[in-house]
Amino acid sequence: MEPVLQSFLTGFPVLLLHFSVTLAMLGVGVLIYQRITPYHELDLIRAGNNAAAISLSGAILGLALPLAICMAKSVNLWDIIVWGVVTLMIQLLAYRLGDAILKGLPARIEAGEIGAAILVVAIKLAVAMINAAAVAG
Repeated sequence: MEPVLQSFLTGFPVLLLHFSVTLAMLGVGVLIYQRITPYHELDLIRAGNNAAAISLSGAILGLALPLAICMAKSVNLWDIIVWGVVTLMIQLLAYRLGDAILKGLPARIEAGEIGAAILVVAIKLAVAMINAAAVAG
């Protein structure tokens, strides 16, 4: 029982550190995402716009997926930070590029079109899966 307790006492602070840093990076990524999108999803969600809620949910999941793989594959805290920043930049760039390509999409999200939101989520999650796989090696 003592080796298990010793392992816990050694590993738990590291777990908390890695978890909190990754969660903070996710929070920063979501804030940046909200700044670069052409619409204000939180305001739309507060007004009852389901399409905006779907779109923002997809963005949060899309940002979290590569970060989770960074944390799982990391060897130390700096590994999480460096690769986490890289994956966030890739995700945010891909989202911005997607918005530019699909020109009428932001207005459709603002109008509450669920179909448009589903398409945006699919793009966000597809990029996130490829991004996560690239980090996983």
